[in-house]
Amino acid sequence: MTTSSRSLIRQLAPYFSARLRQNSRLLSSSSALRESQLSSLESPSPATDAVHLTENCVRRMKELQAEEGTEKLLRLSIEAGGCSGFQYNFLLDDKTNDDDRIFEQDGVRLVVDNISYGFVKGATVDYVEELIRSAFQVSTNPSAVGGCSCKSSFMVK
Repeated sequence: MTTSSRSLIRQLAPYFSARLRQNSRLLSSSSALRESQLSSLESPSPATDAVHLTENCVRRMKELQAEEGTEKLLRLSIEAGGCSGFQYNFLLDDKTNDDDRIFEQDGVRLVVDNISYGFVKGATVDYVEELIRSAFQVSTNPSAVGGCSCKSSFMVK
């Protein structure tokens, strides 16, 4: 590694450390605030709290599982960032964690970690094929008040 590369890494390391701490604080404080607001309200029915999958989402997951030859899970998580404050992150996974919530529809399973669940309660996940991209996306989210036009990031209520 050259001296200039090491120097650049030393200069950028504090920035990345600060951003990671900030993202962690944002997720923790938003989640705690949201939980306290929800606990003060009457609990809605479990069906309205579920994260739903569209037919396109289920179809595409079944296609991906057939290509892979194994049963994959679609993991949805929330990260601080994006143009609206928080961004959706989709991943094909093959395992669940202790804090995961699992939503199943027609044999396809969506996995959401407990912190992210507070941000997507009652949301609908879709698979969209467009001219410029094909991707899983959250098509509706009752916890969001706005977001970017590509639906990859959102603002919390």
